Amino acid sequence: MPVPAAVRVLVLGGTTEARRLAESLAGDRSVRVTTSLAGRVAAPRLPPGEVRVGGFGGPEGLAAWMREHDVDALVDATHPFAAAMSRNAAEAAALAHVPLLALRRPGWVAQDGDHWHSTGSLAEAAGLLPALGERVFLTTGRMGLAAFAGADLDALWFLVRSVDAPEPPGPARMEVLLDRGPFTLEGERELLRRHRIDVLVTKDSGGDATAPKLTAAREAGIPVVVVRRPPVPEGVPVAATPDEAAEWVRRF
Repeated sequence: MPVPAAVRVLVLGGTTEARRLAESLAGDRSVRVTTSLAGRVAAPRLPPGEVRVGGFGGPEGLAAWMREHDVDALVDATHPFAAAMSRNAAEAAALAHVPLLALRRPGWVAQDGDHWHSTGSLAEAAGLLPALGERVFLTTGRMGLAAFAGADLDALWFLVRSVDAPEPPGPARMEVLLDRGPFTLEGERELLRRHRIDVLVTKDSGGDATAPKLTAAREAGIPVVVVRRPPVPEGVPVAATPDEAAEWVRRF
């Protein structure tokens, strides 16, 4: 009997969940995985299987790539805040008639003792800061720092942590800390103490790798400004874990 052709899956990656999904499927001969990376990180951790780096040229380009490579299923495992890419994925999947799944780690949930301030954007987060503190630990990544470059924030000092060096514009007074998670609770406690941090700003990225900063802030009684994540495009099913996404892929 002829051997069935392997299911071709395109994973839009760049996250730990995307890498774990590729690892889960790597040994399955019935699945052929290609992970796409945007190329914004200088030294990304590459997943197993085929890897492509760079953009597609919008939803039409992504749809054309999937048709050309006979993609059977598309998994959007990009960062929870990569809203534009998620919209492109939804549109491309519809154009190419390819089923789409969003892989999204659950968001963080406030606990007793937390002092969280929820906002819908980086600009809203910046507007809250003068009333909350003077020494800011900014953990929103290297993109979007312009929101914190306003003259009304010049009196504040920022510790900006990111994987790669940010580009201007940015806060007038800042120190850049280049580092990549996962981070430890002990390390986050020491960082807050050493830099005398009195307010933390973060995106609701979810996951365990960067969550210790929230525990450290809770212990220190430091307020946390949390930027809410954008919603998944309407009608797109969601898996919360790589295992759930792998089960979805294996149905094809």
